[in-house]
Amino acid sequence: MLFSSGQARGFTLLEMVVTLSVLALLTTAAIPIISTSVKRDKEIELRQNLRLIRQAIDEYKKLADEKKIKVSFDSYGYPPDLETLVKGVEIEQEVSDPSGRKSNKKVMVRFLRKIPLDPMTDSYDWGLRSYQDEPDSDSWGGENVYDVYTRSQAVALDKTKYRDW
Repeated sequence: MLFSSGQARGFTLLEMVVTLSVLALLTTAAIPIISTSVKRDKEIELRQNLRLIRQAIDEYKKLADEKKIKVSFDSYGYPPDLETLVKGVEIEQEVSDPSGRKSNKKVMVRFLRKIPLDPMTDSYDWGLRSYQDEPDSDSWGGENVYDVYTRSQAVALDKTKYRDW
């Protein structure tokens, strides 16, 4: 009975309404910040995944240009599809044994562990361009994979279209 004054303690209805109003206002102000942060994270992931696939295509092309991968003439040295980058290709590599004798050994070279997810469409279905396609073409000719892009029609934070990245 140290603090007892005979009146019941608690919050009034007015205090509760004011507190909930302030909380709702703060939540409303935080939503755009959170959505921008989520969008920025997806953009970072998209850039990383595009870079990863394009580096794999470039590595395949380099080995084809060095004649380490047998490719058809009309492919221009680019992979036939993205699955080829995951499955890998067999190349002959020169190795030396401890005595110094050189010999050729077949080695499997994989360029990607798996096809990365497109964070903008939440799918593994990337837009593909072949070397023979027009630069702004939306349809893949199917001859080879020269470049990849997202199929998302959305606009980035910097006002560019994701598909143009």
